[in-house]
Amino acid sequence: MHDITPLLRETADRAARYLESLDERSVAPASDAIDALAAFDVPLQNEAIDPAKVLAQLDSIGSPATMAVAGPRFFGYVVGGALPASVAANWLAAAWDQKTAYASASPATSALEHVVLTWMLDLLRFPPTCAGGFVTGTTAAHITALAAARHAVLAKAGWNVEADGLFGAPPITVIVGSEAHASLYKALGVVGLGRSRVVKVPVDDQGRMRADALPRIVGPTIVCAQVGSVNTGACDPVGEICDVAHARSAWVHIDGAFGLWARVAPSRAHLVEGLELADSWATDCHKWLNVPYDSGMAFVRDGNALRAAMAVTAEYLPAASAQRTPSDYTLEMSRRARGVDLWAALRSLGRSGLAELVERNCRQARRFAEGLKDAGFEILNDVVLNQVLVSFGDAKTTKRVVSELQNDGTCWCGDTVWQGHTAMRISVSSWATTDADVERSLEAMIRVARRGALAVQHVANLAGST
Repeated sequence: MHDITPLLRETADRAARYLESLDERSVAPASDAIDALAAFDVPLQNEAIDPAKVLAQLDSIGSPATMAVAGPRFFGYVVGGALPASVAANWLAAAWDQKTAYASASPATSALEHVVLTWMLDLLRFPPTCAGGFVTGTTAAHITALAAARHAVLAKAGWNVEADGLFGAPPITVIVGSEAHASLYKALGVVGLGRSRVVKVPVDDQGRMRADALPRIVGPTIVCAQVGSVNTGACDPVGEICDVAHARSAWVHIDGAFGLWARVAPSRAHLVEGLELADSWATDCHKWLNVPYDSGMAFVRDGNALRAAMAVTAEYLPAASAQRTPSDYTLEMSRRARGVDLWAALRSLGRSGLAELVERNCRQARRFAEGLKDAGFEILNDVVLNQVLVSFGDAKTTKRVVSELQNDGTCWCGDTVWQGHTAMRISVSSWATTDADVERSLEAMIRVARRGALAVQHVANLAGST
């Protein structure tokens, strides 16, 4: 077998240099680095190339053109960096190269996923009998959980959807908040429940679904609530929604892409009170748990419904056993061992470390809001989690500030439109973000915004003088 040790050592050295450079480099890549990507676009050669040369080219051309998402000042989306333990575990799991579909074929990674599921149910205070699947992210988790929901509500109506499909099936009513995330709509389309035929419930001034505005529920129904609005961080009153929905035998699914993690933070847990009453939950782990892409989880109270929707059998596959069969709970049979990264992240953080991470990011988000408000800019949302919406004036001005801040390179934020207001959105969810990073980024935000205001005033003064 070829000696791979030198190549892996060189990979580790290159990766370490990359990560060590993130603190001082521009968060967004320079234009010349992006232009240099054209060097990748060549015809595929006939001859083999030394792996070390392949790695060198990948690093020299690719690394400078990456967005510094793994660094401490990327606030553009709700994504974390990857914890050191999770990066290392990810590399080791790649070397293991396990097909985590059956315990008999991948005993180590299957056992780790079982442990992680047990830990997660305990951390989130979900019923310990819940089933769970390890998926790519929240979109796949929605698809997985909604397939289980579809099975359960139609089974109550006497219909076997896995065998007979949706043609001729009793109609399913889907109820969502009017600010439900696009990933939920995508999942609804994939599982055949439709993106346009949903019933939308009004939300309040922070984007929370109004439980008092839920429509009358009749027949097979799935209610989709949200904890952690992608704009404001606000959480639907899930306890009240579950009470109303369950009184009419409806299934409640929770989009908890990042808000689910409020459950582990003592000062934020009240935002998701009643979370355990739902029937299914979807979350990202590459968000607030800070593990490498791609990693998410679907949790379902009724494990039989999840298995009915996901399990598959074939003559060449291992027979059922007393051990948990990972492929019974996910869309994929062939997939990477995502549970290894999660195990390493949770094992390295512990309960207190995970709680501190969430609490710190929430505190840092509040600091952003306070600093920008003190500088004279408008904060549009109640900062309850890690999301901040700030307006620098009209839509044109706010977009200009966002663009100039991105070009400045100190930090990176994106823009959004929420309830008719154009805003810059600040998402704080990285383990690497320090208070010093927040102050450094605040200085850049205020400097860029004020520089633009001075420029506009200068132009106005010149126009007035003529």
